[in-house]
Amino acid sequence: MHQIIENYFNAQIIREAFPDVLQGFWVTVRAALSIIILGLGFGLGFALLRCINNRILNALIRFYIEIFRTMPQLVVLIFIYFGLPYAGIRLSAFFSTVVALSAVLAAFSAEIFWTAIVAVPRGQWEAAFALGFRRSQSLFFFILPQALRLALPLVTNRMIAITKGTAFGVAVSLQETLGSAQSVMAIKANPSPLILATFFYLLFFFPLVMFSRYTERHFSR
Repeated sequence: MHQIIENYFNAQIIREAFPDVLQGFWVTVRAALSIIILGLGFGLGFALLRCINNRILNALIRFYIEIFRTMPQLVVLIFIYFGLPYAGIRLSAFFSTVVALSAVLAAFSAEIFWTAIVAVPRGQWEAAFALGFRRSQSLFFFILPQALRLALPLVTNRMIAITKGTAFGVAVSLQETLGSAQSVMAIKANPSPLILATFFYLLFFFPLVMFSRYTERHFSR
């Protein structure tokens, strides 16, 4: 028991690692919030563009969705960080992580939002038209609020799953929570900083999980 505490819960090493891991945690928070805003924003935008019913545009959006839903998040990140420089585009580890995971979240959320829009009964459109609203007005004032209500539980779960991928930033030397903990662990030759990193991950993601559970219960009534 003493050996476990010494190796994984060493108070002295955790205290020394705290400033570095805390700094990495703020990187994780900024990256996760950026991913959520960009991923959900573009995903909703793609879903709304599909409502235009332009065959070419819809084909391009579907192609994008299938590509980024299929590719592993780590592969997308490595391609952006190591591949784009060959095209003259260089992004930092932070922006590479944000762009990669935002692109993946946008693909999943676009499909969820579109499915929710399609799931709204046709009679809602007809009722809006009967009241004299144009198609765009019907979409934004009648259909979209109902679709968002349907999509929220699913999109929240997917949002959490993808934003946890910020830990993949380690692959491109991003000093987020896990990367900072690993750096200290290598110096101290003790895995206790990983326990501290786990605490910080729980601090950020546990409220999101609880929010997801709440939305599932609330909107299933």
